[in-house]
Amino acid sequence: MGRLIFITGGARSGKSSFGLNLAKSIKKRKLFIATCAPEDEEMKKRVTLHRQNRPSSWRTIEEKRELLSILKKETKSDVVIIIDCLTLFISSLLMARQKENAIKNEIERIVKVIKQGKATVIIISNELGLDLVPENKLGRSFRDIAGLCNQIVAASAKEVYFMVSGIPIKIKSR
Repeated sequence: MGRLIFITGGARSGKSSFGLNLAKSIKKRKLFIATCAPEDEEMKKRVTLHRQNRPSSWRTIEEKRELLSILKKETKSDVVIIIDCLTLFISSLLMARQKENAIKNEIERIVKVIKQGKATVIIISNELGLDLVPENKLGRSFRDIAGLCNQIVAASAKEVYFMVSGIPIKIKSR
């Protein structure tokens, strides 16, 4: 049975660094799934920095929409998989005009595949519910869908961490 670990928190709260260190502590092969497809220079620089922070021995897959098909294959082995990040994945689905129910269903299928597999999967996601209410409908939809999807993942996770200013707070363990 697969092991799901969920890490959430605000922007620049240390989620990715904590996830990388957690993965390093598990003595298994590593796979990093990056869901960001940088479309401007600033994001390209961020992606480059993230790549530099990962050990070169880790396999990396960059995919912004086909997460389920990757996980169906990769969770069959006893490996550590880091997904960074769920909110960028949700954003890609939303920008591809998928509706809320379709996105939630995709997240439920992803969680099911993880639980049925052999891998330890660390999912990193932004907590958007602590911020201001977005001024436009798309922003509010994104915030709401991300919050619902985070709840789906957290409910199934064996461990959940909330990051605050670089400090992990374990909020669930079973």
